[in-house]
Amino acid sequence: MIHIAHDDPSRSDVHLLLSEHLADMFATSPAESVHALDHAALSGTLITFWTAREEGELLGCGALKLLDSPHGTANHGEIKSMRTTASARGRGVATLLLTHILDEARRRNYGRVFLETGTEEYFAPARRLYARNGFTECPPFAGYALDPNSVFMELRL
Repeated sequence: MIHIAHDDPSRSDVHLLLSEHLADMFATSPAESVHALDHAALSGTLITFWTAREEGELLGCGALKLLDSPHGTANHGEIKSMRTTASARGRGVATLLLTHILDEARRRNYGRVFLETGTEEYFAPARRLYARNGFTECPPFAGYALDPNSVFMELRL
């Protein structure tokens, strides 16, 4: 059974997965278009970080960052660092993590959840995952700028 729980981004196996994630982002996108966070940034106070594990084995991770609403009326969130291990791909781990994160955003009464992902073919599975779960494209948010290498998406809760 897959278990999702709060975790420490600096934990050795998680750190390794996040390092792999960053390496892939820099190999796939121009440096100025990489918005992935390292383990230190994912330990910030505005970020909640989870891992998915099965019998202790790391299968994936994801985070939810608190964003302030532009009008101060409601909080919003941003999904960060969604990643599954190579051995876990195709098993529904990303969907489980995304569902968990969205359930938490609803519990917190967030108005919207946003994300940024890439335009390259490498990111097509991620874009399909988000679209299947109700995300639609939107303008840049939270200080992001228009970028031909980025797709911005939102889900209104």
